[in-house]
Amino acid sequence: MQPTAGSSPPETDLDRPRALHPLVFLPDGEDVVVGRADIDEYVVLPADGAALVRFLTDGLTPRQAADRYCEEFGESVDITDFLATLEELGFLAAPGEPAPPPAVPAPVRWQRLGRALFSLPAWLCYAAVVGACMVEMIRVPGLAPSNHHLFFTSYFTVIELTLFFGQFPLLLIHEGFHTLAGRRLGLRSRLGISHRMMYIVLETSMDGLVAVPRRKRYLPILAGMLADVLVIGLLTLAADATRTASGAFPLTGRLFLALAYGTLLRLGWQFFLHLRTDLYVLSTTLLGCVDLHTAARGTLRNAVRRWTRRPLENPELWHPTDRRVARWYAWLMAGGYGLTAVTFLVVVLPVGLTFVVGVLKRYNGHGSTAGLIDSTVLVALNVAQLITVGWLAHRDRRRARAAGPKPVSVG
Repeated sequence: MQPTAGSSPPETDLDRPRALHPLVFLPDGEDVVVGRADIDEYVVLPADGAALVRFLTDGLTPRQAADRYCEEFGESVDITDFLATLEELGFLAAPGEPAPPPAVPAPVRWQRLGRALFSLPAWLCYAAVVGACMVEMIRVPGLAPSNHHLFFTSYFTVIELTLFFGQFPLLLIHEGFHTLAGRRLGLRSRLGISHRMMYIVLETSMDGLVAVPRRKRYLPILAGMLADVLVIGLLTLAADATRTASGAFPLTGRLFLALAYGTLLRLGWQFFLHLRTDLYVLSTTLLGCVDLHTAARGTLRNAVRRWTRRPLENPELWHPTDRRVARWYAWLMAGGYGLTAVTFLVVVLPVGLTFVVGVLKRYNGHGSTAGLIDSTVLVALNVAQLITVGWLAHRDRRRARAAGPKPVSVG
Protein backbone atom coordinates (compact mmCIF):
# COMPACT_ATOMS: atom_id res chain seq x y z
CA MET A 1 0.00 0.00 0.00
CA GLN A 2 1.40 3.44 -0.96
CA PRO A 3 1.80 5.47 2.25
CA THR A 4 0.04 8.79 2.65
CA ALA A 5 0.65 11.68 5.01
CA GLY A 6 -2.77 11.19 6.57
CA SER A 7 -1.90 7.66 7.72
CA SER A 8 1.15 8.76 9.74
CA PRO A 9 1.19 9.69 13.40
CA PRO A 10 1.32 13.44 14.19
CA GLU A 11 5.06 13.49 14.93
CA THR A 12 5.94 11.91 11.58
CA ASP A 13 6.35 14.32 8.68
CA LEU A 14 6.79 12.38 5.45
CA ASP A 15 7.96 15.50 3.61
CA ARG A 16 10.83 16.24 5.95
CA PRO A 17 14.13 14.28 5.90
CA ARG A 18 14.76 12.06 8.90
CA ALA A 19 18.26 11.89 10.32
CA LEU A 20 19.72 8.44 10.93
CA HIS A 21 22.61 7.39 13.11
CA PRO A 22 25.76 6.36 11.20
CA LEU A 23 25.06 2.90 9.80
CA VAL A 24 27.16 0.15 8.28
CA PHE A 25 26.02 -1.77 5.21
CA LEU A 26 27.58 -5.17 4.55
CA PRO A 27 26.37 -7.27 1.58
CA ASP A 28 25.97 -10.88 2.70
CA GLY A 29 24.86 -13.13 -0.13
CA GLU A 30 21.42 -12.06 -1.30
CA ASP A 31 20.89 -9.92 1.81
CA VAL A 32 22.54 -6.92 3.44
CA VAL A 33 23.49 -6.54 7.08
CA VAL A 34 22.58 -3.05 8.28
CA GLY A 35 23.34 -1.76 11.74
CA ARG A 36 24.95 0.57 14.22
CA ALA A 37 28.47 -0.42 15.15
CA ASP A 38 28.47 1.90 18.18
CA ILE A 39 25.74 -0.08 19.98
CA ASP A 40 26.11 -3.43 18.18
CA GLU A 41 22.54 -3.39 16.86
CA TYR A 42 22.14 -5.10 13.48
CA VAL A 43 19.42 -6.42 11.22
CA VAL A 44 19.54 -8.56 8.08
CA LEU A 45 17.52 -6.97 5.27
CA PRO A 46 16.82 -8.00 1.70
CA ALA A 47 18.68 -5.91 -0.83
CA ASP A 48 15.63 -3.76 -1.59
CA GLY A 49 15.05 -3.04 2.12
CA ALA A 50 18.69 -1.98 2.53
CA ALA A 51 18.31 0.26 -0.53
CA LEU A 52 15.35 1.99 1.12
CA VAL A 53 17.47 2.66 4.21
CA ARG A 54 20.18 4.11 1.97
CA PHE A 55 17.66 6.44 0.33
CA LEU A 56 16.86 7.84 3.77
CA THR A 57 20.53 8.17 4.74
CA ASP A 58 21.14 10.04 1.46
CA GLY A 59 18.80 12.78 2.70
CA LEU A 60 15.60 11.94 0.83
CA THR A 61 12.35 12.61 2.65
CA PRO A 62 10.37 9.51 3.62
CA ARG A 63 7.88 10.22 0.82
CA GLN A 64 10.65 10.68 -1.74
CA ALA A 65 12.33 7.48 -0.55
CA ALA A 66 9.07 5.56 -0.89
CA ASP A 67 8.52 6.95 -4.41
CA ARG A 68 12.06 6.07 -5.47
CA TYR A 69 11.66 2.58 -4.02
CA CYS A 70 8.49 2.15 -6.07
CA GLU A 71 10.27 3.33 -9.22
CA GLU A 72 13.28 1.03 -8.81
CA PHE A 73 11.58 -2.11 -7.46
CA GLY A 74 8.07 -1.82 -8.86
CA GLU A 75 6.37 -2.17 -5.46
CA SER A 76 4.89 0.27 -2.96
CA VAL A 77 6.05 0.37 0.64
CA ASP A 78 4.44 1.39 3.92
CA ILE A 79 7.05 3.97 4.74
CA THR A 80 5.44 4.90 8.06
CA ASP A 81 5.67 1.32 9.27
CA PHE A 82 9.23 1.11 7.95
CA LEU A 83 10.22 4.24 9.90
CA ALA A 84 8.65 2.77 13.04
CA THR A 85 10.79 -0.35 12.59
CA LEU A 86 13.95 1.73 12.17
CA GLU A 87 13.06 3.65 15.32
CA GLU A 88 12.60 0.42 17.30
CA LEU A 89 16.05 -0.69 16.15
CA GLY A 90 17.52 2.63 17.31
CA PHE A 91 18.60 3.65 13.81
CA LEU A 92 16.64 6.93 13.69
CA ALA A 93 17.74 10.11 15.42
CA ALA A 94 15.16 12.14 17.33
CA PRO A 95 12.73 14.04 15.05
CA GLY A 96 14.11 17.42 14.03
CA GLU A 97 17.66 16.63 15.12
CA PRO A 98 20.53 16.68 12.59
CA ALA A 99 22.32 13.47 11.75
CA PRO A 100 24.68 12.55 14.60
CA PRO A 101 28.39 12.63 13.72
CA PRO A 102 30.06 9.28 13.10
CA ALA A 103 30.82 7.67 16.41
CA VAL A 104 34.46 7.05 17.24
CA PRO A 105 34.64 3.35 18.10
CA ALA A 106 35.77 2.71 21.66
CA PRO A 107 39.05 0.82 21.92
CA VAL A 108 38.61 -2.89 22.45
CA ARG A 109 40.61 -4.44 25.25
CA TRP A 110 42.89 -7.44 24.62
CA GLN A 111 43.01 -6.81 20.86
CA ARG A 112 46.79 -7.15 20.76
CA LEU A 113 46.62 -10.39 22.76
CA GLY A 114 44.04 -11.73 20.32
CA ARG A 115 46.34 -11.04 17.39
CA ALA A 116 49.23 -12.76 19.12
CA LEU A 117 47.12 -15.77 20.04
CA PHE A 118 46.33 -16.42 16.37
CA SER A 119 49.66 -15.47 14.83
CA LEU A 120 51.83 -17.84 12.80
CA PRO A 121 54.16 -18.71 15.74
CA ALA A 122 51.11 -19.52 17.85
CA TRP A 123 49.69 -21.81 15.16
CA LEU A 124 53.03 -23.65 14.97
CA CYS A 125 52.93 -24.20 18.75
CA TYR A 126 49.36 -25.47 18.53
CA ALA A 127 50.31 -27.93 15.80
CA ALA A 128 53.24 -29.16 17.92
CA VAL A 129 50.97 -29.79 20.93
CA VAL A 130 48.38 -31.72 18.90
CA GLY A 131 51.07 -33.72 17.08
CA ALA A 132 52.88 -34.67 20.31
CA CYS A 133 49.58 -35.68 21.93
CA MET A 134 48.68 -37.99 19.04
CA VAL A 135 52.12 -39.60 19.08
CA GLU A 136 51.91 -40.25 22.85
CA MET A 137 48.41 -41.70 22.58
CA ILE A 138 49.70 -44.21 20.05
CA ARG A 139 52.82 -44.97 22.10
CA VAL A 140 50.98 -45.22 25.46
CA PRO A 141 47.52 -46.81 24.94
CA GLY A 142 46.51 -45.81 28.49
CA LEU A 143 46.36 -42.20 27.34
CA ALA A 144 43.70 -42.92 24.69
CA PRO A 145 40.22 -41.57 25.61
CA SER A 146 38.11 -44.02 27.62
CA ASN A 147 35.08 -43.94 29.92
CA HIS A 148 37.15 -45.32 32.80
CA HIS A 149 39.19 -42.10 32.82
CA LEU A 150 36.21 -40.41 34.49
CA PHE A 151 36.54 -42.65 37.55
CA PHE A 152 39.83 -41.29 38.83
CA THR A 153 38.72 -41.88 42.45
CA SER A 154 36.26 -44.14 44.27
CA TYR A 155 34.32 -41.18 45.69
CA PHE A 156 31.46 -40.34 43.31
CA THR A 157 30.90 -36.87 44.78
CA VAL A 158 34.55 -35.99 44.25
CA ILE A 159 34.21 -37.10 40.61
CA GLU A 160 31.02 -35.09 40.16
CA LEU A 161 32.33 -31.92 41.77
CA THR A 162 35.73 -32.13 40.12
CA LEU A 163 34.32 -32.62 36.64
CA PHE A 164 31.72 -29.88 37.23
CA PHE A 165 33.93 -27.20 38.73
CA GLY A 166 37.01 -28.37 36.84
CA GLN A 167 35.26 -27.75 33.55
CA PHE A 168 34.52 -24.08 34.33
CA PRO A 169 38.13 -22.92 33.87
CA LEU A 170 38.24 -25.00 30.68
CA LEU A 171 34.94 -23.48 29.53
CA LEU A 172 36.40 -20.04 30.18
CA ILE A 173 39.37 -20.97 27.98
CA HIS A 174 36.92 -22.09 25.27
CA GLU A 175 34.96 -18.84 25.47
CA GLY A 176 38.16 -16.82 25.87
CA PHE A 177 39.39 -18.10 22.51
CA HIS A 178 36.06 -17.07 20.94
CA THR A 179 36.36 -13.65 22.54
CA LEU A 180 40.00 -13.03 21.65
CA ALA A 181 39.45 -14.20 18.07
CA GLY A 182 36.73 -11.55 17.88
CA ARG A 183 38.71 -8.93 19.78
CA ARG A 184 41.52 -9.17 17.23
CA LEU A 185 38.92 -7.86 14.73
CA GLY A 186 37.81 -5.08 17.08
CA LEU A 187 34.59 -6.81 18.18
CA ARG A 188 33.06 -6.49 21.63
CA SER A 189 31.53 -9.53 23.30
CA ARG A 190 29.36 -10.64 26.21
CA LEU A 191 29.56 -13.81 28.26
CA GLY A 192 26.34 -15.46 29.46
CA ILE A 193 25.03 -18.71 30.90
CA SER A 194 22.75 -21.03 28.94
CA HIS A 195 22.21 -24.76 28.53
CA ARG A 196 22.58 -27.51 25.93
CA MET A 197 20.01 -30.19 26.61
CA MET A 198 20.56 -31.04 30.31
CA TYR A 199 24.00 -29.45 30.57
CA ILE A 200 24.83 -25.93 31.76
CA VAL A 201 27.15 -24.06 29.39
CA LEU A 202 28.78 -20.66 29.01
CA GLU A 203 28.05 -18.72 25.84
CA THR A 204 29.80 -15.81 24.12
CA SER A 205 27.69 -13.30 22.18
CA MET A 206 29.42 -11.28 19.48
CA ASP A 207 26.70 -9.14 17.88
CA GLY A 208 29.19 -7.30 15.70
CA LEU A 209 30.28 -10.53 14.00
CA VAL A 210 27.41 -10.17 11.50
CA ALA A 211 28.97 -6.90 10.29
CA VAL A 212 32.32 -8.54 9.51
CA PRO A 213 33.04 -9.94 6.02
CA ARG A 214 32.02 -13.59 5.99
CA ARG A 215 35.53 -14.99 5.44
CA LYS A 216 36.67 -13.27 8.67
CA ARG A 217 33.91 -14.82 10.78
CA TYR A 218 35.11 -18.40 10.57
CA LEU A 219 38.00 -18.16 13.04
CA PRO A 220 35.96 -16.50 15.86
CA ILE A 221 33.33 -19.21 15.40
CA LEU A 222 35.80 -22.13 15.46
CA ALA A 223 38.22 -20.70 18.01
CA GLY A 224 36.44 -22.39 20.92
CA MET A 225 36.82 -25.82 19.34
CA LEU A 226 40.50 -25.07 18.75
CA ALA A 227 40.83 -24.29 22.46
CA ASP A 228 39.17 -27.61 23.36
CA VAL A 229 41.61 -29.53 21.16
CA LEU A 230 44.56 -27.75 22.75
CA VAL A 231 43.25 -28.37 26.26
CA ILE A 232 42.86 -32.09 25.50
CA GLY A 233 46.40 -32.20 24.13
CA LEU A 234 47.98 -30.33 27.04
CA LEU A 235 46.11 -32.32 29.71
CA THR A 236 47.03 -35.60 28.04
CA LEU A 237 50.70 -34.62 27.82
CA ALA A 238 50.59 -33.48 31.46
CA ALA A 239 49.15 -36.86 32.49
CA ASP A 240 51.86 -38.62 30.49
CA ALA A 241 54.49 -36.62 32.37
CA THR A 242 53.19 -37.96 35.70
CA ARG A 243 53.38 -41.61 34.62
CA THR A 244 55.50 -43.74 36.94
CA ALA A 245 58.22 -46.16 35.87
CA SER A 246 55.71 -49.02 36.07
CA GLY A 247 53.38 -47.21 33.67
CA ALA A 248 50.74 -46.39 36.28
CA PHE A 249 49.18 -42.95 36.64
CA PRO A 250 49.07 -41.30 40.07
CA LEU A 251 46.00 -39.36 41.24
CA THR A 252 47.18 -36.16 39.54
CA GLY A 253 47.64 -37.93 36.21
CA ARG A 254 44.25 -39.63 36.49
CA LEU A 255 42.67 -36.26 37.22
CA PHE A 256 44.26 -34.76 34.10
CA LEU A 257 42.90 -37.64 32.00
CA ALA A 258 39.42 -37.21 33.50
CA LEU A 259 39.35 -33.52 32.61
CA ALA A 260 40.72 -34.26 29.14
CA TYR A 261 37.99 -36.84 28.53
CA GLY A 262 35.31 -34.45 29.76
CA THR A 263 36.61 -31.83 27.35
CA LEU A 264 36.55 -34.39 24.52
CA LEU A 265 32.89 -35.12 25.25
CA ARG A 266 32.12 -31.40 25.20
CA LEU A 267 33.95 -31.11 21.88
CA GLY A 268 31.83 -33.97 20.54
CA TRP A 269 28.67 -32.08 21.44
CA GLN A 270 29.57 -29.51 18.79
CA PHE A 271 28.57 -32.14 16.21
CA PHE A 272 25.03 -32.35 17.58
CA LEU A 273 23.71 -30.30 14.67
CA HIS A 274 20.16 -30.31 16.02
CA LEU A 275 21.46 -27.85 18.64
CA ARG A 276 22.76 -24.34 18.05
CA THR A 277 26.40 -25.34 18.45
CA ASP A 278 29.53 -23.70 17.03
CA LEU A 279 29.34 -25.97 13.97
CA TYR A 280 25.72 -24.91 13.42
CA VAL A 281 26.79 -21.25 13.52
CA LEU A 282 29.60 -22.09 11.08
CA SER A 283 27.13 -23.80 8.75
CA THR A 284 24.75 -20.84 8.70
CA THR A 285 27.65 -18.47 8.07
CA LEU A 286 29.08 -20.55 5.21
CA LEU A 287 25.66 -20.98 3.61
CA GLY A 288 24.38 -17.44 4.20
CA CYS A 289 21.35 -18.54 6.20
CA VAL A 290 19.23 -16.48 8.58
CA ASP A 291 17.45 -19.03 10.79
CA LEU A 292 18.37 -22.44 9.42
CA HIS A 293 17.53 -24.15 12.69
CA THR A 294 13.83 -23.27 12.43
CA ALA A 295 13.62 -24.16 8.73
CA ALA A 296 15.44 -27.50 9.15
CA ARG A 297 13.29 -28.53 12.11
CA GLY A 298 10.19 -27.54 10.17
CA THR A 299 11.36 -29.60 7.20
CA LEU A 300 11.83 -32.64 9.43
CA ARG A 301 8.42 -32.13 11.00
CA ASN A 302 6.84 -31.84 7.56
CA ALA A 303 8.49 -35.12 6.51
CA VAL A 304 6.84 -36.80 9.49
CA ARG A 305 3.53 -35.07 8.85
CA ARG A 306 3.46 -36.23 5.24
CA TRP A 307 3.92 -39.78 6.48
CA THR A 308 1.16 -39.37 9.06
CA ARG A 309 -1.01 -37.32 6.64
CA ARG A 310 -1.23 -34.32 8.93
CA PRO A 311 -1.30 -30.61 7.87
CA LEU A 312 2.12 -29.28 6.90
CA GLU A 313 3.88 -26.19 8.19
CA ASN A 314 4.04 -23.35 5.66
CA PRO A 315 7.59 -23.22 4.19
CA GLU A 316 6.88 -19.74 2.82
CA LEU A 317 7.32 -18.40 6.36
CA TRP A 318 11.02 -19.29 6.21
CA HIS A 319 13.74 -17.26 4.53
CA PRO A 320 14.27 -18.44 0.91
CA THR A 321 17.91 -19.38 1.58
CA ASP A 322 16.94 -21.27 4.73
CA ARG A 323 14.20 -23.09 2.83
CA ARG A 324 16.57 -24.15 0.07
CA VAL A 325 19.37 -25.31 2.39
CA ALA A 326 16.99 -27.03 4.83
CA ARG A 327 16.05 -29.61 2.17
CA TRP A 328 19.36 -31.37 2.76
CA TYR A 329 20.55 -29.87 6.05
CA ALA A 330 17.49 -31.34 7.78
CA TRP A 331 19.02 -34.78 7.31
CA LEU A 332 22.29 -33.62 8.90
CA MET A 333 20.16 -32.44 11.79
CA ALA A 334 18.60 -35.89 11.95
CA GLY A 335 22.14 -37.29 12.02
CA GLY A 336 22.77 -35.06 15.04
CA TYR A 337 19.90 -36.77 16.83
CA GLY A 338 21.45 -40.12 15.86
CA LEU A 339 24.85 -39.06 17.18
CA THR A 340 23.20 -38.00 20.43
CA ALA A 341 21.67 -41.46 20.74
CA VAL A 342 25.02 -43.14 20.06
CA THR A 343 26.74 -40.94 22.66
CA PHE A 344 24.04 -41.83 25.16
CA LEU A 345 24.50 -45.56 24.53
CA VAL A 346 28.30 -45.52 24.45
CA VAL A 347 29.09 -42.94 27.14
CA VAL A 348 26.17 -41.60 29.17
CA LEU A 349 24.40 -44.90 29.82
CA PRO A 350 27.49 -46.95 30.88
CA VAL A 351 28.82 -44.12 33.06
CA GLY A 352 25.39 -43.48 34.54
CA LEU A 353 24.86 -47.16 35.28
CA THR A 354 28.22 -47.30 37.04
CA PHE A 355 27.13 -44.45 39.29
CA VAL A 356 23.65 -45.90 39.89
CA VAL A 357 24.89 -49.42 40.65
CA GLY A 358 27.53 -48.03 42.98
CA VAL A 359 24.99 -45.87 44.83
CA LEU A 360 22.49 -48.72 45.18
CA LYS A 361 25.18 -51.06 46.53
CA ARG A 362 26.06 -48.53 49.19
CA TYR A 363 22.43 -48.02 50.16
CA ASN A 364 22.05 -51.80 50.41
CA GLY A 365 24.74 -51.92 53.06
CA HIS A 366 27.71 -52.75 50.85
CA GLY A 367 29.66 -49.67 51.76
CA SER A 368 31.02 -47.54 54.58
CA THR A 369 29.35 -44.55 56.19
CA ALA A 370 31.58 -42.30 54.11
CA GLY A 371 30.38 -44.07 50.97
CA LEU A 372 26.74 -43.59 52.01
CA ILE A 373 27.26 -39.88 52.57
CA ASP A 374 29.10 -39.69 49.27
CA SER A 375 26.15 -41.26 47.43
CA THR A 376 23.57 -39.01 49.11
CA VAL A 377 25.46 -35.85 48.18
CA LEU A 378 25.80 -37.16 44.61
CA VAL A 379 22.03 -37.59 44.26
CA ALA A 380 21.41 -34.10 45.68
CA LEU A 381 23.89 -32.52 43.23
CA ASN A 382 22.23 -34.13 40.22
CA VAL A 383 18.77 -33.04 41.32
CA ALA A 384 20.09 -29.49 41.79
CA GLN A 385 21.57 -29.53 38.27
CA LEU A 386 18.27 -30.63 36.73
CA ILE A 387 16.43 -27.86 38.59
CA THR A 388 18.96 -25.29 37.38
CA VAL A 389 18.68 -26.45 33.76
CA GLY A 390 14.88 -26.28 34.02
CA TRP A 391 15.10 -22.71 35.29
CA LEU A 392 17.48 -21.74 32.46
CA ALA A 393 15.15 -23.30 29.87
CA HIS A 394 12.22 -21.34 31.32
CA ARG A 395 14.28 -18.14 31.25
CA ASP A 396 15.31 -18.73 27.62
CA ARG A 397 11.69 -19.29 26.57
CA ARG A 398 10.72 -15.96 28.13
CA ARG A 399 13.54 -14.16 26.36
CA ALA A 400 12.70 -15.83 23.03
CA ARG A 401 9.37 -13.99 23.00
CA ALA A 402 11.16 -10.68 22.48
CA ALA A 403 11.14 -9.51 18.87
CA GLY A 404 14.21 -8.59 16.86
CA PRO A 405 17.23 -10.31 15.32
CA LYS A 406 19.20 -12.70 17.47
CA PRO A 407 22.88 -11.97 18.15
CA VAL A 408 25.50 -14.34 16.95
CA SER A 409 26.25 -16.62 19.86
CA VAL A 410 28.95 -19.21 20.05
CA GLY A 411 29.64 -21.60 22.85
